[in-house]
Amino acid sequence: MTFASVMVLALAGVLPGRAAVADEAAGAYAFAEDARSIDGAVSTADAVEPLEPGRVYRSTLPASGAVYYRLELDGVTSTYASATAVPPAGRTASVIDGVRVAVQDGEGRSCDVDTASFGAAGSPHPVAAWAMREISPRRSLCQEAGTYYLSVERVDPEGEGSSPGPWEMELTTVSEPPPEKAGATSAPKEWDSAPPQPLTGKPERRSGGAGFTRAAPVGQGVWRDDIRPGQTLFYKVPVDWGRQLHATAELGGSSTGGGRYTAAALDLDLYNPVRGYVVDVGVGYDGARKAESLAPLPPVAYVNRHAAGRQVGAMRFAGSYYLVAHLSAAVADDFGDGPVPLTLRVRLGGAAQDGPGYAGESVPPDVFTVTEEDREAAAEGEDAGGDAALRALAVGGIGTGTALLAGLGAWTLAARRRTVP
Repeated sequence: MTFASVMVLALAGVLPGRAAVADEAAGAYAFAEDARSIDGAVSTADAVEPLEPGRVYRSTLPASGAVYYRLELDGVTSTYASATAVPPAGRTASVIDGVRVAVQDGEGRSCDVDTASFGAAGSPHPVAAWAMREISPRRSLCQEAGTYYLSVERVDPEGEGSSPGPWEMELTTVSEPPPEKAGATSAPKEWDSAPPQPLTGKPERRSGGAGFTRAAPVGQGVWRDDIRPGQTLFYKVPVDWGRQLHATAELGGSSTGGGRYTAAALDLDLYNPVRGYVVDVGVGYDGARKAESLAPLPPVAYVNRHAAGRQVGAMRFAGSYYLVAHLSAAVADDFGDGPVPLTLRVRLGGAAQDGPGYAGESVPPDVFTVTEEDREAAAEGEDAGGDAALRALAVGGIGTGTALLAGLGAWTLAARRRTVP
């Protein structure tokens, strides 16, 4: 092999993530790089390989019928399972279509069930639903150690506009140890539910990620990005015990589409650290600046899990909460395919408090804590495990490529000199 051939191969390899970056730029969902492939079974009897807590899996969701995954659980820790369904890109979808997940015991009894749909926009985009096996004195079922199953299925595969083919899917499971000491068994009855004024100030540029594992870290502040019709952007906010999260989504003005209106242009969803849905808000758009805020949420507290409503119950642990913004594909019909300015105003109220004091460690570790590194990443916009690593790789690749090109040039010049009589 010639030196030039080696240089070409080396140059081709200095940016191994280039295809992935291109896919993200085109609006594709960024699956976890370390996701393990697993096939769902058509029955519980065929679900042999168990999902391991702390791992991320990649699977396929058929157009109809449920698929099952095995869970081997003890009688002490609570387990949370989430499925992120990734439908193919398209202009329309059934409004109620989406994904339904359930955890059931070995006898087929339901421990928990949840559904996530595309909503009023009818625009296909990644949606996540979660279900749990919770160890709790308030529950009688699903408290024993043994074999359990996670079932996942489409909600409305026959609905008008629904895609007929299979969807890709990302699965996660997280285990939570019990607290060291028994505490209150009821949720707080009173908390500050008055919506605060959204933060003001000059927005700071922060590009959203293309998936949960690539979510851009943000903290309290005003954050600016651009979003295209059909695109979904992911951000993560470290929220400590005792802190209260408020968020407002704002679409900037457009010079096109005067007199037109998209009723459900932007959807902003909030997910908790185990990718459990909390709340969402929709923003209509007529080309002028429009803003809407998430409904007020209680401060993060362990005892929120005892609330009757699932929305409050979802604010049960500290960690990274995810803001997921999707701009409906229908916006392109009225305002073109160009990007629309997106501003997120994030406010964190209250004071950080001590957690419940777990009798063990969660899997994965630190998922229910906020570290100093999390705070620094939110403030500086860097994430050692995500986009910052890609940027470093790209810079390093460019530097390596430049050095290789320089070496190739020097080698070529030397070769020419050797041929001169």
